[in-house]
Amino acid sequence: MSAAPFRIAVLGAGAMGSFFGGRLRAGGAAVTLIDVNAAHLEAIRRDGLRLDTDRGSETARLPAETPATARGPFDLILVFTKTMHSRAALDGVRHLIEPDTTLLSLQNGLGNKEILLEFAPASRVLVGMTTCPADMIGPGHVASHGEGKLRFMTSDGTAAPILDRIAETFRAGGIDAAADPKVEVSIWEKVAFNAALNTIAATTRSTVGRIGRVPEARALALRIAGEVVSAANACGVAADAASVRGLIDHALDTHVDHKPSMLQDVLAGRPTEIEAIAGEAIRRGRAAGIPVPATETMHALVLLATSE
Repeated sequence: MSAAPFRIAVLGAGAMGSFFGGRLRAGGAAVTLIDVNAAHLEAIRRDGLRLDTDRGSETARLPAETPATARGPFDLILVFTKTMHSRAALDGVRHLIEPDTTLLSLQNGLGNKEILLEFAPASRVLVGMTTCPADMIGPGHVASHGEGKLRFMTSDGTAAPILDRIAETFRAGGIDAAADPKVEVSIWEKVAFNAALNTIAATTRSTVGRIGRVPEARALALRIAGEVVSAANACGVAADAASVRGLIDHALDTHVDHKPSMLQDVLAGRPTEIEAIAGEAIRRGRAAGIPVPATETMHALVLLATSE
């Protein structure tokens, strides 16, 4: 007798949440998307979720609900809301968080773990990061081009049987996923990556490829990333500058049409995640005595670009 499908709720079905939801559904998981974007939800209910990848176009049929209409039980709640919305979003789905429900944050930035721990014990709170790109094309339609990976771990660093099952579930959907005891390093390295590329893209309205074609812009991205890595090191996290440089070079050369999430927010007139990414890195760097002038400049420019 085959095992029952893994039951997953994706809380925050924007570009990334929808991409992961679609891939998890294709891999055999029982996935429900949860969001407040009425047009997006209606398009998915009517036509399915269209997902364009390097393998072609596919359509996933899966439930799309609001927090009020979603019904469990769920083995896993995958949190993809922006950090500034996390607490309110999780509060809105408290009825779905049961004693054996695990929470997994793959959100950008720093501070997500602390918020999830308000809703579940450390043994059932997982934190991670992903380098998979995703773009919202329109209601019910997302795209992801280029390779990426997913790494995660329990918030207290302890091993748990569910880690293997979660990794297997993601891999069944075609996503390179693995549990990683050093995930804090990966999270900080992605913060460095995002602080560099997201801020430049958002303030210049540039795709990743456009940034890569201008040597000075590429150099600026690497300077910002280096500052954030130095801040991480001062905070006791062994982030590696060469590793981040490789991630940035790879993105600039292969994710050429990708519009980073911060740029997508600016174009849509939505609040950005600047504080959870550059802002938090600046604050932690300052507390550790690390100067981050390029990061501070881009932080200020994003705030200016999004001010009324």
